[in-house]
Amino acid sequence: MSSPFPSDLARELGDATLELCAIPSVTGDESAICDFVQRALAPLGFHVERVGNSLVARPPGPPRPLVLLVGHLDTVPPNPASGPLRRQDRHVHGLGASDMKSGLAVMLRLARHLSLERTPLAMGLVFYDREEGPYQENGLEPLLQGMSWLRRADLAICLEPTEARLHAGCMGTIHARVTFRGRRAHSARPWQGENAIHKAGELLCRLQGRQPTPVRVAGLTFRETMSATLIHGGKARNVVPDRVELNVNYRFAPGRSLGSAEDRLLAFLGRGVRVEVVDRAPAGPVELAEPLVRHFLELSGAVVAPKEAWTDVARLAAHGIPAVNYGPGFTNQAHQPDEFAHQGLMAETCLALHRFFTTDPPTSTNTKSLVK
Repeated sequence: MSSPFPSDLARELGDATLELCAIPSVTGDESAICDFVQRALAPLGFHVERVGNSLVARPPGPPRPLVLLVGHLDTVPPNPASGPLRRQDRHVHGLGASDMKSGLAVMLRLARHLSLERTPLAMGLVFYDREEGPYQENGLEPLLQGMSWLRRADLAICLEPTEARLHAGCMGTIHARVTFRGRRAHSARPWQGENAIHKAGELLCRLQGRQPTPVRVAGLTFRETMSATLIHGGKARNVVPDRVELNVNYRFAPGRSLGSAEDRLLAFLGRGVRVEVVDRAPAGPVELAEPLVRHFLELSGAVVAPKEAWTDVARLAAHGIPAVNYGPGFTNQAHQPDEFAHQGLMAETCLALHRFFTTDPPTSTNTKSLVK
C-alpha cells in the first residue's frame, strides 16, 4: 500500500505532541489524557475498553497476526526549571515530549490512517497509566491479566524513547533501602555519639568507585550499574545523627534472574547493614530472533541497540508476548527539565510502522493470535 501521509507529517505529529503535552498527566492523575485518547479512538472502528485510566483498542477485521503498539499515558512530575510548552527549530518542548507523548501521537496517527480491516497485520493499541511509578502499581499488568486476547499477540512494540532505533530487551532493576544506625549526640561533642552519616561513607565510596559492568547478550552490550539515588538522615544541624537511609538502585542485564540479581546486590552491600528491597522488576529478554522483529528490521533499516533502562517489554515477555522498544523520543531527554522531542524522528517512526503493518509478513511466521 502507498502511504496516505502528507508531506508535512512531521509538523502534524509535532502539533499532536504539543496537544498531548498540554494535558497534565503526572502518574496517578491520568484521567484527563485518558478521556482525550478515548474520544480520539471512538470514531475509528476499534473495539475500545477502558479499565480505570487505561485503554485497550482491539482491531476489527479478519483473523491475522496481531501486533500491539503499547504506550504509557503518564509523566514524571514537572520540573520548575523547565521552559514553556513550545516548538523551536522542529523540536517540541514539553513535559513528556520524549517520554512518551510523541510516541502516543504516532500511535493515534496510525490509528486514524491505517485501513484497519485490510492490513496484513492487525494493530492493537494499549494506552496505560502508572508506568512511571512502582512496578506493582503499573497499569499494564491488570490489562494483561484480564484480557486473554492481548496475551495471544505475536509481537508488542513499546513506543518508549529510542530515537527511531530498535532497542532490544531491557535492564532489570532493584531498589534497596540501606539503613545505617548510630547514636545521637550534640555536634559540639561528637565523641559522645556515633555518626550514622559517617558510617554510610564507606559504602558511598565503594559505589563511587564501582564502574559499569559490561554484559554481552545476543551480540549487544548492556552495562550493569549500582547507584545511590536517595539519602535521608539527620534531625538538626547541631545533632550527630543516629540514623541514615540510602536508596541503592541496581540495574542488571537480560539473562540475570531477579533472585540472582538480588543476591549480587546483597553481596556488594555486605554485612553489618540493614537492607530492605523495596521495589524490583525483571529484565526483558532480547527478541531479535523473532520473525516479525526481523521483518520490521528489514523494512525499516532501523539500527539495533540495547535498551539500557527498564521498560514494560519485561512485563510483556513475562506474559509470553515477544516485545521490543521503538519510538521517536530521545533517550537522554526522558525525565529531564525542558524535555523535548524532534518532529523528524516522529515522522520517521510513523512511516516505518506504517510500512510494517501494510507489508505482508514472512510466510514462515508462526502466529499465535490470528485475532478477530
